[in-house]
Amino acid sequence: QTNLRKELEKCKHPNSRKTKALGRKARRQNNKHKVRLGHAIKSNITGEKLSWFLGQLDEGRTEPVTPQEFQDLIALYFTRFDEELEQINLKQSIGKHRANQHAARKDVITITLEKEQNEYRTGGLELINICDPLKLKMLRDWDGSALSVQHLKLDLISHNMLERLKEPPKEKQQNEMET
Repeated sequence: QTNLRKELEKCKHPNSRKTKALGRKARRQNNKHKVRLGHAIKSNITGEKLSWFLGQLDEGRTEPVTPQEFQDLIALYFTRFDEELEQINLKQSIGKHRANQHAARKDVITITLEKEQNEYRTGGLELINICDPLKLKMLRDWDGSALSVQHLKLDLISHNMLERLKEPPKEKQQNEMET
């Protein structure tokens, strides 16, 4: 970055080919940096989500959770901001001048919750499937850093998927009916 500035200062004319090439190079570096920053933010958010789910599981638990328990955990995950929203509503109700205090934070929370709940109902939340014993072990072995999130195999967990996991396989039902 500093080398580009020095080279730009050396350029005599603002419309020269060399100046334009340096400008393109600077824009490209800037765009690369933005992309890297976006990946870091996404892995931080995913890491926080996974650490929340890991914190909710019992320490000594080795067997995977049932689909019903997973649904209950996700419902609990959606209520994680309830206390903060109550505090914001309380502060807003106290005085006339504080009506807009913390409005931005409240908006961010409501938008995040709506987005996550919509993802869960439709396509699925990007989570690790803790109903699978191997993936639960991977989550337990995870060191908690955002850099190592990319090594975990994440699935799209949706309401429909968990409902399908609850149902016993049809082959077993047919075998039971025959006997």
